[in-house]
Amino acid sequence: MTNISIGSQNFEKIRITQSFYVDKTDFIREWWEQNDDVTLITRPRRFGKTLNMSMLDCFFSAKYSGRDELFEGLSIWEYEKYRAMQGAYPVIFLSFAGVKANQFRGARNGIVKALANAYDAHKYLKESDVLSLEENRNYDALRNFDSDPSPDKEIDEQFVAGALNTLSMYLERYYGKKVLIFLDEYDTPLQEAYLSGYWEELTALIRSMFNASFKTNAYLDRAVLTGITRVSKESIFSDLNNLEVITTTSEKYCTAFGFTEEEVKASLERFGLGDTLDRVRYWYDGFRFGSRKDIYNPWSITKYLDSGQFATYWANTSSNNLAGSFLREGEPDVKMAMEDLLAGGSIRTAISEEVVFDQPAENSAAVWSLLLASGYLKVEHILHTDDEEEAEYQLSLTNLEVRKEFGRMVRSWFQKPSARYNDFIKALRKNDLDYMNLYMNKMTEAVFSSFDVGRRPSEQAEPERFYHGFVLGLIADAGLNYRITSNRESGFGRYDVVMEPRDGRGDAYVFEFKVKNPADETTLAETVKNALKQIEEKNYDAALIDRGIPRRKIRHYGFAFEGKKVLIGT
Repeated sequence: MTNISIGSQNFEKIRITQSFYVDKTDFIREWWEQNDDVTLITRPRRFGKTLNMSMLDCFFSAKYSGRDELFEGLSIWEYEKYRAMQGAYPVIFLSFAGVKANQFRGARNGIVKALANAYDAHKYLKESDVLSLEENRNYDALRNFDSDPSPDKEIDEQFVAGALNTLSMYLERYYGKKVLIFLDEYDTPLQEAYLSGYWEELTALIRSMFNASFKTNAYLDRAVLTGITRVSKESIFSDLNNLEVITTTSEKYCTAFGFTEEEVKASLERFGLGDTLDRVRYWYDGFRFGSRKDIYNPWSITKYLDSGQFATYWANTSSNNLAGSFLREGEPDVKMAMEDLLAGGSIRTAISEEVVFDQPAENSAAVWSLLLASGYLKVEHILHTDDEEEAEYQLSLTNLEVRKEFGRMVRSWFQKPSARYNDFIKALRKNDLDYMNLYMNKMTEAVFSSFDVGRRPSEQAEPERFYHGFVLGLIADAGLNYRITSNRESGFGRYDVVMEPRDGRGDAYVFEFKVKNPADETTLAETVKNALKQIEEKNYDAALIDRGIPRRKIRHYGFAFEGKKVLIGT
């Protein structure tokens, strides 16, 4: 039985140990023949980006010259032209995966450490005659940064920005060939910068570095960058007019990252699990790259092959802090669409594949684009493709694994002591208004700001944002037993929230949320009465009655808001 090396992203190790590997080496040929100067490829986490970058390094880098055994028997080795290219180039391979910090200085030091590792990988240059004495000293200054990153010995930022350009120059002198640069997870520090509030400082440094490394680098042959998101051109790529961007909607390299169904089927049969294909498809299929709709997450498939157990493998490894931030800070329509997704439905939206980090709360397309790029959503249909600017996408949650993780993500937003949804549901079923009021007032104190103000608070939008956050929590926690919807047409208007028992046996509930109007209402109790009156006058029971729920089994609740005070009445 073939060994499975769980978590290994090192191509050399996988090949030497003869571990399980799905041949993706044709990506080498495909990429090389495109002849693009700088290629940015975005894919969700755990989709083989790092392994493919390691593969590129092993194939092209002079460090691996003569290592035919790494590629013998693989598709790239069928081409004599490419056999001659193996180990024939100077390569700079680095990763920003570990650059995670809550302040700019920490992120900057992390980037310098990654550069120091790249310099250290080519320390043989110091023993050659290609460096002057001053260049030798500068080389050591960067290499030794990792061991002494004290504030008084920090390296000048201009030197940091030009470090890859400088190393490229040294390597071009040594080999007499222009270099290849492979940068993995370029956007990890950028995501951390957005979440921690030092976005502008970091993007200024990254912009300068990318300009020197990929635009004005006279010693560069070609480069590949990988990441999850396509950060907006204005943020860090403003000077790169030679950048070829490959997103999840692009046709290029659509099968190079992730497993196709043919590859999954062959792998299952190889491990004696061929009869489980249908269940594997239900759990893990659904990712779409370009026009290929049958892409599977390789991490989940590999873990399943190893254990034979179905579980949320990929979801448990994926960082969702950025996605969670975008969703919590999004407008009410974003939370409403989330309700549809959690209920098994789909949404129709435009996609903005460039993530503009300073506008996510106001741009719902940026939220859905991020979730699509991160793997949470899949494209069901592309609509209006005659005009690319106007194209719309029908999106849904990718598969069962992702649906479970999406619900877990929402539940995690309400893991404060006051957010015990089961307790609220129990009180609701007993019509225990005292506990329901106690619960909701604790909830507003603990959770209100998370779901409402974001980075750009709006007093007017607070209650609406809150109740959609509240509904999301209900769906995530009680959605198995109730069909929960919000802001849908019924009777002569749109109700706020309806809970309908899925088994058809229990009571159904209609909630109306109202903000106290000081001009017309002197107390919250009056606001509650007006909310209940609206339910009756607008006939919000109509949709439930149409589905066979008797009127006697429909209960009405008015929720009145005044700031963070809440009063519930029936």
